[in-house]
Amino acid sequence: MIRKRIRFCGQVQGVGFRWRASRAAESYRCTGWCKNEWDGTVLMEIQGEESAIDRVIESIEAGRYVEITKMDVRTIPVIEDERSFYAE
Repeated sequence: MIRKRIRFCGQVQGVGFRWRASRAAESYRCTGWCKNEWDGTVLMEIQGEESAIDRVIESIEAGRYVEITKMDVRTIPVIEDERSFYAE
């Protein structure tokens, strides 16, 4: 179990990114959150098995109109009692 904080750059706002992230996270049993930032990026904290997190990101990238040009990824401490994924 790991937790990552990821900042997504590119065409990531107004294209269904957060909706797709929420659905994919639920499918792959990941927890965390994502939100739009003022600078046009999307910030996400996601927790789960590394392979599941990779699949969530692949699902987001497969989305129509989504174009991720850069990801800033950091591993951060796991939140033990987190039970869901939500989009702000």
